[in-house]
Amino acid sequence: MTSPGPGRRPGPVRSVEGMTESSTRSSERIAAPTAASGRLGALDGLRGVAALVVVLHHLMEVARPHLDTGASAAPGGLWWWLNDTPLALFTAGSEAVVLFFVLSGLVVALPALRSRSFSWAGFLASRLVRIMLPVWAALVLASVLLVAVPRDTSLFPAGWLVDNNAATLTAGTLIDEATLSRYSYDIDNVLWSLRWEMLFAVLLPLFIVAARAAARFWWVIGPVVLGIAVTGFAVGDGTLSYLPAFLLGTLVAVLLPRLTAWAAERNTASWFRIGWPLLLAAALLGFVASELARPLVADATIVEALRGVSVASSVAVIVLAIVVPAVREALTRPLFAWLGRISFSLYLVHVPIIVALAYLLGPDDWKQAALLAIPVSFVVAHLFWRFVERPSHRAARALNRALASRSGSRDQTAVTTPSMPVRAGSA
Repeated sequence: MTSPGPGRRPGPVRSVEGMTESSTRSSERIAAPTAASGRLGALDGLRGVAALVVVLHHLMEVARPHLDTGASAAPGGLWWWLNDTPLALFTAGSEAVVLFFVLSGLVVALPALRSRSFSWAGFLASRLVRIMLPVWAALVLASVLLVAVPRDTSLFPAGWLVDNNAATLTAGTLIDEATLSRYSYDIDNVLWSLRWEMLFAVLLPLFIVAARAAARFWWVIGPVVLGIAVTGFAVGDGTLSYLPAFLLGTLVAVLLPRLTAWAAERNTASWFRIGWPLLLAAALLGFVASELARPLVADATIVEALRGVSVASSVAVIVLAIVVPAVREALTRPLFAWLGRISFSLYLVHVPIIVALAYLLGPDDWKQAALLAIPVSFVVAHLFWRFVERPSHRAARALNRALASRSGSRDQTAVTTPSMPVRAGSA
């Protein structure tokens, strides 16, 4: 994988109207999380699962130099099972970030679509606070760990741990990462994606205009946008790869009332009950299409282009999480709700912890470092959420209210919903 996704350098990435009376109750069940509370709660759980996948992806990167060799890498070996079969879904970190981007297009656009008095000044200012305060705190944590744990790269084999993570701390690099002005990041490797999130925030009005214009002909525009994303992955262009994911998410936001109504009229039909599990299975396989194709396809460009399928897969999974009661209920269970709550914090802090433990224990104890990193990351993420992320969220909301009030807007919609793994259901 050569993308600037989790742990990678720059390159392509490896997200009816007319209901009958008999369907009204079903429609209310489907639309309840949106209409009643302004939340799409299942998306919190979905984001939490995606954040966990990113963590597992980076643990696999630590293991790669030790497992991707010899019998383990041969068909039937451990690495082959984990990387070249549908089990790769559990470590598809770059594809999980694509899902984050599609989610962002949806949940960030919803407040602007729902309110006629939406404050753009309040949105941009509060979003900056909501994202950047946790980013800066995560960089402080990463810098402390970098200084506290010596990093002798000569002891480790080449790979993500050595090639994509800083061994020394410099003021210039720290400033660049704190301002999200780099394309790839070494102090806290995951920050690359927030650069795209902030760009999307600035361009949100254009995305909403484009999505509204495309809504009437979504069955034509959608595939065209997806084709652009596939081209972006094939040629290694981040702009063509990622911005279409945000746009498709925004298009889903525009079409959301029609999607929920359409599903409500059909969710008791036998074909719908059979069809949605098949669509979900196909979407999940689509996330790892490039991994499954790699042993069979010699052309590397085609393999990379198949990563674009993850954009379509993200759209499908997100829509199913909203409109299918069984999927929604599963993703709103307490464990997934907790994962969703801390997901942004987990995303920000896990790489510095994994890297520090790997260097602290040394190359011979990489298994222990990987196993220890999981509970430590969860504990630190929970504390980070409580003492950094949640206060920053409150500050962002207060700033939005103040600016909205000053501009004459009385809308109090929570427009500060973060786009990386942060409470995706908040809208």
